[in-house]
Amino acid sequence: MSNIYQFPDDFIWGSATAAYQIEGSPLADGAGPSIWQRFAHTPGRMLNDDNGDIACDHYNRWREDIGLMKELGLQAYRFSISWSRILPEGKGRVNQKGVDFYERLVDTLLENGIEPVATLFHWDLPAALDDQGGWLNRDIADWFAEYGRIMFERLDGRIKRWATLNEPWVVTDGGYLHGALAPGHRNRFEAPIASHNLMRAHGAAVKAYREVGKHEIGLVVNIEPKYPASDSAEDLAATRRAEAYMNRQYLDPAFFGTYPEELREIFGEAWPEWPQDDMDLIRQPLDFIGVNYYTRNVARHDESNWPLKVSPVRQKQHTYTETGWEVFPQGLTDTLVWVKERYGNPKVFITENGAAFFDPPKSENGRVRDPLRLSYLRQHLRAVHNAIEAGCDIGGYFVWSLLDNLEWSLGYSKRFGIVHVDFETQTRTPKDSARYYAKVVASHGTALTNEDD
Repeated sequence: MSNIYQFPDDFIWGSATAAYQIEGSPLADGAGPSIWQRFAHTPGRMLNDDNGDIACDHYNRWREDIGLMKELGLQAYRFSISWSRILPEGKGRVNQKGVDFYERLVDTLLENGIEPVATLFHWDLPAALDDQGGWLNRDIADWFAEYGRIMFERLDGRIKRWATLNEPWVVTDGGYLHGALAPGHRNRFEAPIASHNLMRAHGAAVKAYREVGKHEIGLVVNIEPKYPASDSAEDLAATRRAEAYMNRQYLDPAFFGTYPEELREIFGEAWPEWPQDDMDLIRQPLDFIGVNYYTRNVARHDESNWPLKVSPVRQKQHTYTETGWEVFPQGLTDTLVWVKERYGNPKVFITENGAAFFDPPKSENGRVRDPLRLSYLRQHLRAVHNAIEAGCDIGGYFVWSLLDNLEWSLGYSKRFGIVHVDFETQTRTPKDSARYYAKVVASHGTALTNEDD
């Protein structure tokens, strides 16, 4: 007999997107350029020279997209705000037309019974601030708090749940250590400074929110549980390094006011000593943690892999997504239980979870069959339920992503959406996975009981 999947009464079901990935029109109505607008127009940085100039044209089609959310019965929508739409120079002068866009979006979401959940920073730093050092400049904590305060004063109340940063690990690993993402640096000395200033900015924004906001604010991190490839001392040490670098580097300072000791080993002479005042700023009381989960990592010691000395081990006869990520739903349960046990069972939202599988560029007679994604969602939602049964305080789930979109430097080659986008015509078509997710939402999870959906 199958389990009956029952979720807490106040559990919310939503979807998530990010500004540069879907909005298009990056310079419209007085907006300033972001580092991603600049990066995407730098030859050789993006697959197929793709860029976000049009993306999903959400900047013009947002009403249609809200209609899709309502059609699917979504209860919440997590989106990010483009900092450079609000402050074209990153600070100082406010661009009212940029504020107006998000006010219209939020008001229309509320009119349709959909809770808006806003992320202040999802990687698209104003280019004007990057010209002043970006995340390497200590002043950015004050700049970010100023931007946050502007948004809090305009929208807190209509928006009752805010996130400061999305996945600071990706910002620094991709943008400052390995160069694959904007701003495209590759420097072992820069990465710890960027990470630290991201966390200082997070703390400063939370402090600003406590002064003017009245609802909830949190931090969104991507967590990839690490499992040793063997019981050897080398692989066990490699697993600890990998876990410290990706999973504890941001949560430990947020909760404990300290960095993992392993970071000193990883970065060596590039690891600075941080003043206690900085750590006190970072360690602000949070209302929730957002967890983005996609896959796990089986870690093996590898001297040649700079600077972690860790390489992933591919698992034979396991399913992998188009981005090369193993489908491993147990890792989501393990991750949520780990957060509960290490950090005192904070309120957690699964703020992203999803998969890129091959989908055709056009729908077939108005239908897009995506059985692998549908199965992925079913398995991972069951994994969330297992974590709730294990005592984890889980407040909701946001599927990544509402729409097929620009997958950063991979361009339009990877489709994560539960809604198919024909990028030539901008036609939206809910995939089979979207219809399935709508059933789960409408049943408050009990549809997960059925194997034949």
